[in-house]
Amino acid sequence: MAGASKLVIKQVRSANGSNRKQRDTLRTLGLGKIGRTTERADDENLRGQIAVVSHLVVVDTRDGDKPATRGKAAD
Repeated sequence: MAGASKLVIKQVRSANGSNRKQRDTLRTLGLGKIGRTTERADDENLRGQIAVVSHLVVVDTRDGDKPATRGKAAD
């Protein structure tokens, strides 16, 4: 799947005070500490997981070689 869209997910807020489902979702994404980053192929399941923790993470989109930014960091 050359040129497939990928999402770079970075945790920017603490999971303290969040519920268990949100903490489990962060762990599933490979996050858990502020500043950790993971890169995943874009699909519907991943978008649903990001929606659960959208207030804790920033998402960057990479299409092939050209990066485009989305989320709070783009402001």
